Amino acid sequence: MENVVFFIIACVLLIVLPGPDTAIVTKNTIVNGQKGGFQTMVGSCAGLTVHTIAAVAGLSAIIVKSAVAFTVLKYVGAAYLCYLGIKTLMSMRAKKAVSEELTDIPEIEAKGNSYFKQGLITNITNPKVAVFFLTFLPQFLSKGAEPFWPFLTMGIIYIVLTFIWFALYVFLLNKIRNFMKKPATQSVIETLTGAVLIGFGIKLAFEKQM
Repeated sequence: MENVVFFIIACVLLIVLPGPDTAIVTKNTIVNGQKGGFQTMVGSCAGLTVHTIAAVAGLSAIIVKSAVAFTVLKYVGAAYLCYLGIKTLMSMRAKKAVSEELTDIPEIEAKGNSYFKQGLITNITNPKVAVFFLTFLPQFLSKGAEPFWPFLTMGIIYIVLTFIWFALYVFLLNKIRNFMKKPATQSVIETLTGAVLIGFGIKLAFEKQM
């Protein structure tokens, strides 16, 4: 493995860029505090673990090269993101209808949702992550080196950095949660989050195979 420091810097820059994972973590942290945020974060990291194993095993290459596999995974991921976005927008409307019971809604939602599953499925069904692993990691592979251990090491580094970033993000977001949970503020945030998730879903649906 070459240029470890540059690899870490590049990973950090890529991780902090907002994406579907960030949108899901934001929504679930606001709805259910640190518990919801951390469960979603762990789910996302579990998804990255699957992609790391797939990259090491060579399965990601099959997904990237197979038009059928890529397309199926792409549309499943896009549909799921749109589903979460629409669900978020519908939840906002429901809260407006029963605003006097707003404080009870997060607990009701928490019983019916698996935040871990949301983070996991969002990450696993995003073929762009597979493409990222197969195009980004090889750039730091030493010439002539066997890819197994370097890919595994780089995947673990990326997962750890993702975990650290989202842990800090959830902690800070939870600190201002009281402000974020004001009806007017939450209405704006959930509307934006829902729209962003749907936007990511549509963008993913039109993503072209490399």
